[in-house]
Amino acid sequence: MDINARIVSDMVANDISFVTTVPCKQLAGVIDAVDASPDIYHIPSNKEDEGMGLCAGAFMGGKRPAIIMQNTAIGVTINTLVTLTQFYRMPLPMLISYRGELGEPVACQVEMAVHTKALLAQLNIPTYHFHREEDVEELDKILKYTFMCNKPVAILTDASFWKGY
Repeated sequence: MDINARIVSDMVANDISFVTTVPCKQLAGVIDAVDASPDIYHIPSNKEDEGMGLCAGAFMGGKRPAIIMQNTAIGVTINTLVTLTQFYRMPLPMLISYRGELGEPVACQVEMAVHTKALLAQLNIPTYHFHREEDVEELDKILKYTFMCNKPVAILTDASFWKGY
């Protein structure tokens, strides 16, 4: 199964029925797969913190949400993660392209990569880093975990996981 189809399949198997996405070249294939899924209501967002607000509304409306975004916007989302997602104990799987790591062609992406894991750790958000395609085998367990413990969870996917840009 194609990696993008596998991710969407695991989302659907875990009853994720609402996904918001922010454009990213690295995540384009999985965003297209989400958009094509008849089991997922997909709403593109302009900004990551806006997407988290949409996910909160979906969760309060009885849906299981997820967000697909870049790590370069983690800084923008901190207030929303703390005062909305964590305060109200909302589970939120965050599939995040980990820009700025090895293989990154855009120099300005590197600075946020240096801080991404530390910021997530400071917020006590469990973080998983996918380097190889076979790491996707853990996704189902990670999704079950986030909904079991009602916490946001970060799944960082780097360039080697996506086989480049």
